[in-house]
Amino acid sequence: MRTTVGIIGAGPAGLLLARLLHNAGIDCVVLENRTRAYVEQRQRAGILEQGTVDALRACGAGGRMDAEGLVHHGIELRFDRRSHRIGFPELADGRSVTVYAQTEVVKDLVALQLAEGPPLLFEARALAVEKPESDHPVVRFTHEGREQILDCDYVVGCDGFHGIARAAVPDDVRRTYERTYPYSWLGILADVPPSCDELIYARGEDGFALHSMRSPTVSRLYLQVPNGTDPADWSDDRIWDELDRRFAVDGDWSLARGPVTSKSVTPMRSYVTEPMRYGRVFLAGDAAHIVPPTGAKGLNLAVSDVRILARAFEHHHRTGSDELLDSYSDLCLRRVWQATRFSYDMTTMLHSQPSESAFDSRVHLARLHRLAASRPAAAELAANYTGLPL
Repeated sequence: MRTTVGIIGAGPAGLLLARLLHNAGIDCVVLENRTRAYVEQRQRAGILEQGTVDALRACGAGGRMDAEGLVHHGIELRFDRRSHRIGFPELADGRSVTVYAQTEVVKDLVALQLAEGPPLLFEARALAVEKPESDHPVVRFTHEGREQILDCDYVVGCDGFHGIARAAVPDDVRRTYERTYPYSWLGILADVPPSCDELIYARGEDGFALHSMRSPTVSRLYLQVPNGTDPADWSDDRIWDELDRRFAVDGDWSLARGPVTSKSVTPMRSYVTEPMRYGRVFLAGDAAHIVPPTGAKGLNLAVSDVRILARAFEHHHRTGSDELLDSYSDLCLRRVWQATRFSYDMTTMLHSQPSESAFDSRVHLARLHRLAASRPAAAELAANYTGLPL
């Protein structure tokens, strides 16, 4: 099999890149290890930056998002039993965010790919990327019971942290930076209308809590818990009681309860690998970087990676110039590190550290008070949350 761009992974990054390349007249093939059903059911992020929304609309994948997504013009911070709203449009040049689950983004892009786009092979397990420095790297993969070769001009690894594409970058070239946080998130989906119009980020004495949503009838909520927590140890009543405590404010607000349909525990980590290109192999999304979900950056960073890369491929296709391809890694990493810094700041400010001193706790509260009282501080948060310019 022969193609210009071989894409490993059919998550949002790989699928969006394929769509952008198709629209630019550049042929590609997408290899996905999992089944279509699995890919379309993975529960992941649900907050889309303004730039992600714009990109999905521009490539023809925004119809259902515009019909069903929930546009949010701010977030709520809760601490010291008080509530403070950060409004986005007035602080971030009119930008907002949209609540639309990653599962739905993937469904929309898969449908487009299968109807109009280049080949998308499910249950195609990539085994290795070979000859990354040559003019024609290859991907060895298995599909329908036999090993095959995908000959490419370029390979893009959108196959996540546990994928094989990153291994194409030699150990003596690859640099990694990471931080593991001493807590996790216990997340639930519940069949109950959200108790808020916008996301609530709460810091309390017992730890962090987040109130989000998937739709007008489904709520998504999270609790900070110790690493190694087994969700089976948390009964539904225990979860709701703890959420009640952490969201508590002076006033008449109350948390609506409903049937819990799923529980999971998500470890928190920051990870960046450099460079994001080696020879003719490019890394995008979780294959190159992971951020804790506090800042809602993971999916959006992956989208910005492939938007930058698609622009570089299109420029090469039109002009023959490698200029933008050569600058891909440096350009992406500047944005990645800003998002990593923002996610780290949000995470450390809102979570209680297991060994946190009284001094540290007061400093984090001071940061929250600064956001509530200072327009420039709030504007910095709004600019990062809604997405820095590409």
